Amino acid sequence: MITQEDIRAAAQRVAPYIRTTPVIQLESSWFDIPGDTFLKLESLQVTGSFKPRGAFNRLLGQPIPPAGVIAASGGNHGVAVAYAAQKLGVRAEIYVPSLATPLKRKMLTDLGAQIVTAGNTYVEALAASEARAAESGALKVHAFDDAATVAGQGTLAVELDAQLQDIDTVLVSVGGGGFIGGIAAWFGGRVKVVAVEPTRCPTLNRALQAGEPVDVETGGIAADSLGCRRIGGVPFSVLLPTVSDSVLVSDEQIRNAQRVLWDRLRVASEPGGATAFAALLSGAYVRAPGEKVAVVICGGNADPASFA
Repeated sequence: MITQEDIRAAAQRVAPYIRTTPVIQLESSWFDIPGDTFLKLESLQVTGSFKPRGAFNRLLGQPIPPAGVIAASGGNHGVAVAYAAQKLGVRAEIYVPSLATPLKRKMLTDLGAQIVTAGNTYVEALAASEARAAESGALKVHAFDDAATVAGQGTLAVELDAQLQDIDTVLVSVGGGGFIGGIAAWFGGRVKVVAVEPTRCPTLNRALQAGEPVDVETGGIAADSLGCRRIGGVPFSVLLPTVSDSVLVSDEQIRNAQRVLWDRLRVASEPGGATAFAALLSGAYVRAPGEKVAVVICGGNADPASFA
């Protein structure tokens, strides 16, 4: 179980290395979204996503072996681990699937990480990274199925709690579950946490239906960041009793959310980062009258030309 104390300790540990990201309120008439709506712009975090929170908490929690650290990622987690490793002066080896975008590959290279392409999916890259870690002795930094990583991701909720009072609901994009797991662990049911996933990456949605993690097929425009085949067991143990609202959105709705964020706010968001906003913008999530909603824009590593 991941407790508030775990997350509070993580917040103190990672504070010197991350940004406190801003919250902005939307003008309802400009966006045709009734009610009080706030965006938590985690896309402005160092490396362009929420991932450094968990990466730093994992790396700072124990001694790092001479072989350094190793991770598998479609992009953002790998970039975060490479950034944390660079800041802490240790070696990073990042395994990526073939679908990793050129932008994220360049970010990894710029941070000095050794990149290894392994397979076509995250699952294949993860298997290759684990085999290499067993051989080299490097510290494994799992993207979502690790208590230290989940507690680190939950530090966003600590910030949001301080920035917004009397929030009713938080909408969160879901991939492997580490991010929403940390957020749900902090709020502990006093704030409704809504999971939003692409229709082609319904990992948590299917797990909630089954009552346990199950394998799903993944694809679509957000697969590089949200395309995990199975929800993590560690975050699912938090999510099963705390998150019941699960919403699915289409690739078209995600792309439209990206365009709206850019056109009206000049906020660049990758597909995974815009997925939660797509639920509110499209009406896939129907808010109650007077419901005060926060939406996390969790990643901004995209070229605006790709959706403008």
